[in-house]
Formats: sequence, C-alpha cells, structure tokens
Amino acid sequence: MIFKNLKFFLLISYTLMAFNISANAKSAPESFADIAEKLMPSVVNISTTQTITTKANPFPFEFPPGSPFEEMFKEFNTPQERKATSLGSGFIIDKKGLVITNNHVVDSAENIFVRVNGGKEYNAKVIGADPLSDVAVLEIISEENFIPVKFGDSDKARIGDWVVAIGNPFGLGGTVTAGIISARNREIGLSRYEDYIQTDASINQGNSGGPLFNLEGDVIGINTAILSPSGGSSGIGFAIPSNSAKRIIDQLIEFGETKRGWLGVRIQEVSKEIAEVEKLDKPKGALVASVAEGSPSDKAGIKAGDIILEFDGKEVVTMKMLPKIVAKTNVGKSVIVKVWRNKKLISKKVILGRLESSSEFKANIKPEDKEKETSVINSLKITVRILTKQDIIERKLPAEIKGLVITKIENDSPLNYLEVNNIIVEVQKKKITNIKILKDIVSDVLQSDESNLLIAIYNNHNQRRYLGVRIK
Repeated sequence: MIFKNLKFFLLISYTLMAFNISANAKSAPESFADIAEKLMPSVVNISTTQTITTKANPFPFEFPPGSPFEEMFKEFNTPQERKATSLGSGFIIDKKGLVITNNHVVDSAENIFVRVNGGKEYNAKVIGADPLSDVAVLEIISEENFIPVKFGDSDKARIGDWVVAIGNPFGLGGTVTAGIISARNREIGLSRYEDYIQTDASINQGNSGGPLFNLEGDVIGINTAILSPSGGSSGIGFAIPSNSAKRIIDQLIEFGETKRGWLGVRIQEVSKEIAEVEKLDKPKGALVASVAEGSPSDKAGIKAGDIILEFDGKEVVTMKMLPKIVAKTNVGKSVIVKVWRNKKLISKKVILGRLESSSEFKANIKPEDKEKETSVINSLKITVRILTKQDIIERKLPAEIKGLVITKIENDSPLNYLEVNNIIVEVQKKKITNIKILKDIVSDVLQSDESNLLIAIYNNHNQRRYLGVRIK
C-alpha cells in the first residue's frame, strides 16, 4: 500500500514538474511576420565610401625584379586612387535619427549613407565611435522623425531563447532571419572587452551593426561577427549584448567618447600551481604582474604579487572578468578591492582613474592607429604598419594572421610590383609580427653574401603567395 502511494505521489510530482516546464517554456511562434513588420522601419542599411590608393597592374602578369620590361612599363604601374565602398546595418534608437552600428562599418569612411526601411536614403555623420567595443553612434542628417526601437535586458536572455536578426546581408537590404541563442559569454579574440551572445540566426557580410531582437521586439544584441571559412553564414554568429553596448552608447551620445574605469595593473591567470603556493582553495582571481607608477592601484598600495579576488563587491572568478568589471565602473568612484597577500585577505580602497587618459591606454591603441604607426623601411623603400584586428575583420582574413600592411611603395623599390595594402607575413621563412623583425632580417641579408629575400604576402584578394626579391 505504501509503495502504491509512493508511486502515485511520484507520478503526480513528475506530471506537475513537466507542466511547469511546459508552461515556462516559450514555444516557437507560428510566424515571425508580425514582429518583422513592426521592426523593419527601425532597421537601416548603411553604405560608406572612402578613397584608397593602390598600385594597379594593367597586365595579367607581373614583371620580375630586374626585368628589362620593368622600366619600360613602369609608368603603367603608378599609384592610383579609387573609391571603395562597404556595406553594413544599423538600427534607430531615437526619433530624431540616432543610429547604432559597428565601428568597423563606418571606420575611416568619408561619406556615410543610411537607407531607411528600403526606401529613402539620407546622409549621416558619426557622433561617436569606440573601436574597443566596436560600437558607433551615427546621426541621420534630416529634420524628419523616425521610428525607434528600444533596448531590452540582455542579461535575461537565455540559451535556447528565440531571436530575430534583421539587416543588410550582401547588400540585399531588409532581410529577416530567426534562430536561437546558442551560447552566452563568448570570447573570440576580436576586441578588448568580449562577452558575445552566440546565435544560429543567419548572419552574413553586411549584417554587421544590425540588431538582434528578442520576441518582444527589444534589441538584446548588436550583430558583429561570424565564424565562417567561406565568409557566409555557418550558423555561428556573435552579437554584442545590449547591456554592455548601452553604457558605451550613452557615453558616446553625451560626451562623444568613452570613459572607462582604470586600475592601472597588469594581470595574469592564477594557475593551479600558483594557487597551491599561495594556499588558495582553488585557482581564482587575477594575479597582479605589475602596477603602473602613479596609477590608482599604486596610490592605494596594491602590489605586484597580490591576487585580486573581489572588486567593488563583485567576486573575480577568473582573470578575464576583472577588466570588464573595472571598465563598467564609473571614473572617480571609490571602490573596495580585496586582495590575497601573504596568504591573507586584505582590503584596499581605490579611487578609479580613467582608462582613456592613461599612458597604458595610449600605448595599447597605437597599433590600431593606421596613420601614426607607419614606418619607413629604407632598405626596401616601402612604408608599412602593423596589421590590426580591425584589418582582419574588414578583410575577412584568418583570425591568427600577423604581419605588416604596405601603405606606400616607392617607384624604385625592389617591391614596386606589389600593391599598397598587400600584407607581408614572412621573410626568409620567419614570421613577421612587428616592424623591427622585418628591419633586422633585411639588415642581416644586406650584410651577408645573400642577394635575395623570400617573402610571403597576402595580396589584395587575400591570396597567400611567396615571392623572390633581389635586394642587391
């Protein structure tokens, strides 16, 4: 009798549990037509133009260095300017025409055009942009009123929730795709502060900067990147969470720039071995490798070797969490930082500085400055700069590639049959990760009995090629 009652009780409990799960789950809508019709007027197609200088070769072949035809046809291989265009997406957040998109969609653009709901096209200007988060705010130049959308709470978005993406893939405009949230808190190595929403809603070239909506029609993400060997959708797309983006957007609208909190420490992971030595119960926190002189941490007495376990009441579970938490904290705020030192937990009061004003920040963003970071390689008579993450995104290059982008080629350069924007990735079978390595290799060859360089490049069609170059 007891067994039967227990069996009945378990059956009832299971039925109630199944009912609750069913009641809480959101079923797929019969159609996305209503939500698409409501949101389409707020999604825009963005096109930009910029002038690019290239060395055009009118022939279907290239003359090798030292060829008698090289001098004869040199006049046909002079630098030329051309207009380049790019496409992206965005969405309106204010009736006066404020538009949100990715920074890489409008970076270096001379002209920006916004087409609303597949109809009228307007000129637009950049109000503010942040390369670190890849977010930009535009303003449509018009006296008209527009239909805005609002941000939702991305923290409430759950893995498995339905989402809708609307954008301008391949320039087709007004394209709606649907899918689910595949994962949260993704880091893929594209930007400094990463916390992407992963989705299988189809996202392609041209979707960048477009909105990712929940079924309530609120923006929970800004579509930013895809993982794809072909450049097309493979069901792995990434969006910046709205909660992360909104703070940046509000600052760009108010100040035209960002204001992130700054501690002034260089940190590293706490390994299992370090945790054992420091008598921590498990690997956690962020190990302070060094402290910038005169920084907020330096003034507060934080030292190299400290392990930061808590910041402003928030537990630092992993090293990667700390920069995100600090960046979201207001500049000038007084916070309590709990650190593990000499096997004891101690507290330090820190008044946060501003990251963008720090020498650390200015040093870190130099590789992203395409104009200031150029360097002349006199021995090759070319000018180069470091390949940036932004280049990799825009040109859809392999994520792991490192090298130098050619920005100028003199007519009498031994590399004058290459083109501006070609990327040098190897010389003498050695990887080129910075300008000094290239200079050193060329210098060594010039001082040796060798006369040639073996150079590997990516050309402007993203094809990898080896070239033999005589330099003496």
